[in-house]
Amino acid sequence: MRRFRPRRLRRSELPTGTLQLARFLIGKTLVHDLPEGRISGRIVETEAYPPGDAAGHAFRGQTPRNSSLFLERGHAYVYFAYGVHWLLNVSSELPGVGAGVLLRGLELLEGIDLVQRESRKAPRVCDLGRGPGRLTAAMRIDKRYDGVDLCAAGPLWLGTEVRPPQPIGKAVRIGITRDVERRFRFYERGNPCVSGPARLLT
Repeated sequence: MRRFRPRRLRRSELPTGTLQLARFLIGKTLVHDLPEGRISGRIVETEAYPPGDAAGHAFRGQTPRNSSLFLERGHAYVYFAYGVHWLLNVSSELPGVGAGVLLRGLELLEGIDLVQRESRKAPRVCDLGRGPGRLTAAMRIDKRYDGVDLCAAGPLWLGTEVRPPQPIGKAVRIGITRDVERRFRFYERGNPCVSGPARLLT
């Protein structure tokens, strides 16, 4: 089996700025080291929610629920959506500024057997991380990881590329009702693990 060896990203390597970080993360690696083995994947789709964005959870200010969005860039913000899925965001600005990048699509690299063991409705490997809810299910991420520093020593972390990304596209975000026209979704062109209707991709 091929071994993937991403290096843990340093915070100094993360660009300051939500749109810049959303684009930067395409092709980077998300890693979860578990007692039974490592699950990792390439990030192939993100959505940016910059400061002042009416669609963002930080729009109305800091609360106990969204406080992780106000941490220095590179921290996890995990919340429960629609009573069904956990979603993972990466805080994206300076400390005290609320904004984040939602991770929407993952191309699994390692631990596929561990993920398939838990999955009931994803016959294709690419479907295991296609969409933000499937992504967190595959990576076994829940509220316990809210506020975790993804650049520090720990089981859940952001890593460098294992191969360069294909050209990066931009599109409108999915599943929101405010600021719907903003093209703040970034994705690796041609990757089948990108979620959403193909007609929205340009």
